[in-house]
Order: sequence, then C-alpha cells, then structure tokens
Amino acid sequence: MNSLLGLLIQIINLYQFILLIYIVATWLLNFNIINSSNRLVYSIMEAMYRLCEPSLNLVRKYIPNFGSLDLSPIVVYLGLWFIKSLLIEYWPR
Repeated sequence: MNSLLGLLIQIINLYQFILLIYIVATWLLNFNIINSSNRLVYSIMEAMYRLCEPSLNLVRKYIPNFGSLDLSPIVVYLGLWFIKSLLIEYWPR
C-alpha cells in the first residue's frame, strides 16, 4: 500500500510542477517574452493548457472575479497540497 501512496504523491507533485510551469509560461506569453507563433512553444502551451485548464476552470466557477487578478492557480495549488497532506496523514500503514 505504501507504493500506491508514493505513486499518488508523485502524480500530485508532477501536476503541481506542470501547473507552476504553465503559470510562468502564460506570464511570459502575456509580456511577449516568448512568441506563441513558434510551433514548439505553441504545442507545449497547448499540452499544458489541456492539462491545467480543466482544474482551473472548475475553481473559477466558485471563486469571485477580481478583474485581471486570477486566484484560481493559487487555490488549485493549495488544494493539491492539502490533498497530498491528507493522503500522507491518513493513509493506512
């Protein structure tokens, strides 16, 4: 059972890492530091968009709109951290 716990924690860690990369990459795109007309950049951003946006959209439905400030990545990241902590604490040993 501990190997299953390790696998779940690694999956959560990987998703948190992808979420952080997606947040930084969207900032870089918005400030025109990287160019989305580059085919490699576009394909990487499309893959990260498909991975991250479903969870972000789920959270965006329930938190209020603060204009241009998007708090959904913070909520998703903290939620993943909380789930990881719960798994570690309450997993049967």
